[in-house]
Amino acid sequence: MKKQIFLIGMMCCGALTATAQQVNDNNTPLHLMKPVYETSYGVPTAENVKQTMDCVLRYIDAETPATLVDKKTGREWSYDDKTAALKNVNADMQLKQGGFRLTSYEWGVTYSGVLAAYEVTGDAAYRDYVARRHGLLAEIYPYYQKLFAAGKTIDGNIRRVIDPHALDDAGAVCCSMIKASLSGVGKAASLRPLIDNYASYIVNKEYRLADGTFARLRPQKNTVWLDDMFMGIPTVAYMGKLTGDVKYYDEAARQVSGFASRMWVPEKNLFRHGWVEAMQPHPAFFWGRANGWAILTLCEVLDVLPETHPQRQQLLDLLGKHAAGLSALQHHSGFWHQLLDRNDTYLEASATAIYTYCLAHAVNKGWIDAKAYGPVAFMGWHAVQSAVNAKGQVEKVCVGTGMGFDPAFYAHRPVHVMAAHGYGPVIWAGAEIIRLLQNQHPKMNDSAVQFYDEEVPTNQPIFNYDGKIRF
Repeated sequence: MKKQIFLIGMMCCGALTATAQQVNDNNTPLHLMKPVYETSYGVPTAENVKQTMDCVLRYIDAETPATLVDKKTGREWSYDDKTAALKNVNADMQLKQGGFRLTSYEWGVTYSGVLAAYEVTGDAAYRDYVARRHGLLAEIYPYYQKLFAAGKTIDGNIRRVIDPHALDDAGAVCCSMIKASLSGVGKAASLRPLIDNYASYIVNKEYRLADGTFARLRPQKNTVWLDDMFMGIPTVAYMGKLTGDVKYYDEAARQVSGFASRMWVPEKNLFRHGWVEAMQPHPAFFWGRANGWAILTLCEVLDVLPETHPQRQQLLDLLGKHAAGLSALQHHSGFWHQLLDRNDTYLEASATAIYTYCLAHAVNKGWIDAKAYGPVAFMGWHAVQSAVNAKGQVEKVCVGTGMGFDPAFYAHRPVHVMAAHGYGPVIWAGAEIIRLLQNQHPKMNDSAVQFYDEEVPTNQPIFNYDGKIRF
């Protein structure tokens, strides 16, 4: 047996010696040879997943200081010095500029991902990361409100909190603050004025089509962006959870229907990225991250939409179809392509991380089948993990992307480690993979990942569904 194992190892390494060439199907279990994968494969461990998440958290913690700075004098006030800082607030004070912006939609995603990590792991480092940054914004909010009302020019990163101009300014950060308030992370009372201000913009001020669907005036008049599903709808749904007012649930479901009626392409089980009211036909480019925002929206809404809501089943059906469409296009490395249905475009990490989270979450919630989608989520996680470098930076992330109607636009978008879109999804995905490992019963069987209804009591390399050996 030792000789067989040695020979298999030699073959795996490609070192076929004269002795190794004698291996054949009679004397060696060739079916147990270990494949060489592009990324890792198999059932991950919670410890290994958290190590990757921790590495990313350490990086973003250093890159996003909870600090105010006077741009003229250079004096700084950390979050712990905020009492002193508030005595000195003036129009020259701004959020200290790190690698990422504390008030951008990408960081709203990050706050939600980090909150999920705290919920799953109980690690206070995740809780404190969100509490300090939300807390700083809440503490300075009334002071900058007065400066802005007085006509002062204030820091742009603070301005988007005081006076949001787009869904990008409002939705993702607001939703993260609602989640923090509901879960007891930070001070709910201090966050409420910010939440109400953001929500008021989304519900009352955002541009819409005639039927009320969120829209923009760029790049063409009355353009619907798939991205805006996530930038606006989850906050509307979570306002229902926060206030108990069913009108928010109804509006969230209605918005999903408005987007789906224009953006969903049933023959692909995917969403197009852009839809222009005056355009005929409506071109369909299936951009990876935008489809991520769409399925993430479905997960976020379904998390809070009451079980008795009349449109809940419609949303569950749409989620199931989207999960099937996405899974069919996963690359064998675990990644998804920048343009999902064009395998000549590059493999992209932020979309892969979002899909990993959503598929794992949907399995954990019982919305989709664990046997069919659990292995897809694990493959996605291994790909995501391979995109995190030793510093905790996320590689292979497409930079911010507008809308185009030709494949070259999407295929040649740059990638960069400072593209903020990858960080929250990686942590969010890791958190849900840990939950998947806690809730489900994955096992390697005949070298493949399988999900079982209950724990299988064997470590044999090949076994029947109940763990017994009948061959």
